[in-house]
Amino acid sequence: MSNILDIKSKAFALRIIRFYKFLTKEKKEFILSSQILRSGTSIGANTRERRNAQSKLDFINKLSIALKEADETQYWLELLVGSEIIDEKVFNSLNEELKEIIALITSSIKTAKNNL
Repeated sequence: MSNILDIKSKAFALRIIRFYKFLTKEKKEFILSSQILRSGTSIGANTRERRNAQSKLDFINKLSIALKEADETQYWLELLVGSEIIDEKVFNSLNEELKEIIALITSSIKTAKNNL
């Protein structure tokens, strides 16, 4: 059963894959691009893993890992725009989508903790 977090995190992962291709082919950037590929796709993988959590604490743990990966992804985006590899428009677009996912994860963690 998919929910909005699953849908948005998977869509973001697919966007990150396309972004990685752009960075490597168009910008010839290979270090930061591989970092953002790993962390940006890990968000969805961890939110997906929560479906099969063995307990409420495991559920919270999976979402907490996803939140850490989202924060790391935001860091790589900040470095890419700060070093002028990408422009503000690209940064803002990806960052707005990421902030929405972070808010959804944070809300899910809070709800799960309140239900412990």
